Amino acid sequence: MTSPPSTPVSAPEAVRPAGKSATPRPRTPAGPRATAPWTPRRLAAGLGTTALTLGTVLFVLPFVFTIVTSLRTAADVARSPLGIPHSFTLNNFTHAFSQIHYGTSTLNTLLITGLSCVLITVLGALAGYPLARITAGWSTAVYRLFILGTSIPVFVVVAPLYLLMRDLNLLDTYAGVVFIYTALNLPLAVFFYTSFIRQIPADLEEAAALDGCGALRTFFVVILPLLRPVTSTLLTFISLQIWNDLLVPLVFLQDPGKRTVMVNAYSFIDPHTVQPTTLFPAALLGVLPLLVIFIFFQRQMVAGMSAGAVK
Repeated sequence: MTSPPSTPVSAPEAVRPAGKSATPRPRTPAGPRATAPWTPRRLAAGLGTTALTLGTVLFVLPFVFTIVTSLRTAADVARSPLGIPHSFTLNNFTHAFSQIHYGTSTLNTLLITGLSCVLITVLGALAGYPLARITAGWSTAVYRLFILGTSIPVFVVVAPLYLLMRDLNLLDTYAGVVFIYTALNLPLAVFFYTSFIRQIPADLEEAAALDGCGALRTFFVVILPLLRPVTSTLLTFISLQIWNDLLVPLVFLQDPGKRTVMVNAYSFIDPHTVQPTTLFPAALLGVLPLLVIFIFFQRQMVAGMSAGAVK
């Protein structure tokens, strides 16, 4: 008995799984990839990127202009202040370095800023701990009094502080300037530390109390190591404010040898004429030490701020 002849099957039909339709799938025509439509989210992202780029350019341009002008000669700047520079020189920095007594004034600024930051952080942390844990009425009143101190401008208290420093024989002394900076920035430090300590669980202190720790030892052993994030943020803000301040050193330090670097740098400003080739190099030399400090310690500062953000 002979078998019926078999019908040949094409290759695509032979490999097609059972149950699948034999209708061919439409192919996308070759050509450039179609762009996605502009959605509100994409439009907002594009506007945000544009605004960020514009803000960065507006922030960087004055700094670049200051550096370029500092390297130009006085004749070149007088010929075309906003034009393309034709000659560069380092004599402007050499002249400013000698005129502002850079070494002495920088050491004065480092001393005043360092001592002020130490006193502000220590006193602010010691005051913020009981204000954060004690719930009595007087504690709330004292905390609100510190908050009120953050809104008082320094120009209002200059005259009373001057009379007080004169009566205490602290005029024209580093100690007087450090005490003034401590008093002016202590309300902000208390606000920072009190707000941060209130978020720390009280169970840690209860566990330390069970181990026999008193209040002072609990603060230094348990609470103080946890204050690193807020301390980094506070020191960044305070050090910038003290380093760049002109009012307090100018009023309370009469001896030019005790003045800070920024006061000596801006002493080049004349009521009638301003020489950019003299003022700009002095200002750049004034901020250079602070910039170097931030570059070396930026990892620790960013780590402390990041730890506070994910606390």
